Amino acid sequence: MPLGSRVLPCFVLSLMLSGCAANDLVVKRQAESEAKIEYLVQSSKKTEQRQNEFDGQIRAQDERFQSVTGELKRLKDENRELRTSNDELKVRVAAVAKQMQTPKVEIVNQPSPVKSPRESGPPAEYLKAFGLYSANNFPAAVDSFEAFLKNNPQSDYAANAQYWIGECHYTLSDLPKAKDAFSKVAEMYPKSSKTPDALLKLGFTLSAMQEKDKAAAVFEKIVTLYPSSPAAAKARERLSAH
Repeated sequence: MPLGSRVLPCFVLSLMLSGCAANDLVVKRQAESEAKIEYLVQSSKKTEQRQNEFDGQIRAQDERFQSVTGELKRLKDENRELRTSNDELKVRVAAVAKQMQTPKVEIVNQPSPVKSPRESGPPAEYLKAFGLYSANNFPAAVDSFEAFLKNNPQSDYAANAQYWIGECHYTLSDLPKAKDAFSKVAEMYPKSSKTPDALLKLGFTLSAMQEKDKAAAVFEKIVTLYPSSPAAAKARERLSAH
């Protein structure tokens, strides 16, 4: 067979083999590319899922932080009120003790002047109820204050007793009863010195009950009716915070 006749078939066969190899390489690289694309797609989905989980955790942490912040504010308010209550108790107990220590001079044939309840200090029944409150026995204090109100509806300390009933319920987190008690102070004893404080605690109670608009209205009422009172200063703080 001539040399040219043998070389041509070999050359053609070589080209065919080269073409097949090249085609196999293209197919292989295409498969690798598709595999990489699929991996990137899956990685992107996992990353998005992790991001969503992370966002959910952040939101949960924000909610917990807001809850803790609200609880801290409530506890600070309660602590401030407790300090006020304790100071009030000390002053009144000291007044009673002073009166008990004052020597009495008996004048023959001289009619004894009739002292008003305000002049004679807090009644013993009221002091007993307040003592229960100071001892953190709030359920018993509520019963005792209510008994005092029943027996002494016209007492100068009636408004105070109603206010402390509200404080007991507020401390026990019985917000509906606290709301009712503080409202009664403002409704039944509008001229009492305890009314601004009762309205302030009513605002706190409404805020805790998530009745924000009603709470704001109460704070504005305090600022309008009692602008120079300590309660008005606290009400302004709450209004500016919202």
